[in-house]
Amino acid sequence: MSRDRDRPEPSEMGIRDAIDRYLRRRRPDATEKSIKGWHYRLKLFAEWCESVDIFEVGQLQAYDLDEYYELRSAEIKPVTLEGEMWTLQMFLEDLEDLGAVEEGVSDAVRIPDLDPSERSSDSKLATDDALALLTHYRHSDDVYGTRGHAYLELAWLTGARQSGLRALDIRDVHLDDQPWVDFRHRPDTGTGLKNKLAGERPVALPEEVGDVLRTYLQRYRHDVHDDHGRQPFLASRTGRPRENTLRNWSYIATQPCTYMPCPHGKERESCEWTDYHHSSKCPSSRPPHHVRTGAITWMLNRGWPPEDVAERVNATVDTIETHYDKADLDERRRRLRQRMEQRRRPLLDELDLTEDTTDDD
Repeated sequence: MSRDRDRPEPSEMGIRDAIDRYLRRRRPDATEKSIKGWHYRLKLFAEWCESVDIFEVGQLQAYDLDEYYELRSAEIKPVTLEGEMWTLQMFLEDLEDLGAVEEGVSDAVRIPDLDPSERSSDSKLATDDALALLTHYRHSDDVYGTRGHAYLELAWLTGARQSGLRALDIRDVHLDDQPWVDFRHRPDTGTGLKNKLAGERPVALPEEVGDVLRTYLQRYRHDVHDDHGRQPFLASRTGRPRENTLRNWSYIATQPCTYMPCPHGKERESCEWTDYHHSSKCPSSRPPHHVRTGAITWMLNRGWPPEDVAERVNATVDTIETHYDKADLDERRRRLRQRMEQRRRPLLDELDLTEDTTDDD
């Protein structure tokens, strides 16, 4: 059978048409979240191609791919760049299989070689990531009120240390009317606070958090006691979690693939990082200390005075400003201006010279 001369060559396929074809081919073996993530990344590539007059896949050359890499590397974080370049390489490999691009074009895609420090360069759970996670948990019936959800709500909204969260008993979590938690120092039964009796404090919670914690207690908490007969609020199957156990819960609860496609090119269903024992290896997951740091930064950026934040999270103002406040320069400037407007501007009335009635005589 002779080839239809009016049928276009694979190399003449439009960039956007090729992307749509690729995503259709991947849909049977990928999740909807992954498809959406790949679509977004490849859409950015298509827009760039059109901006430099590349409209057909056969026009793509190694130089073009290197130029795109240079552009994106100047605009996004290395860990994000890794995900975008990985997706682009998979797309081009598919085009090679179809004979739509020259053999070896996919090898021209540069993928950054990141070491662990680059992957986890942020020493906090970023606000955008935390809010996206909490929004997902709060609006997803299958995970609402689960232990991971309860942990993240408590950790983010209280800014408490890992030891404080682990120390909470059911009796310390008050969910009637206006919810609040009571951090108590109980060293004789295995849950001392870092600052001992000075670390004891009540911390109020928003009503939305109270709803989550009620659901956790009613549906998901294991009905257990610890070795001292106490009822831990955040409970494992065998009782009160060890510190390493709670840390693993944090890693799992903060993995971004719970609400979006994996930024590292993996499928959640087959990724070993979602396993309890390997969760710390995920470059985007965060331990309790990073959640605490992010929460403190968020509170400060929301306009809370450092003194109030310090009291809530049981730290000194100096410690917060030196070790926990990870806001960037723009965040700091915005925060200072906000505090000026809220707290200092009213004092300007005291500097009004027209109202100075002091008698010089």
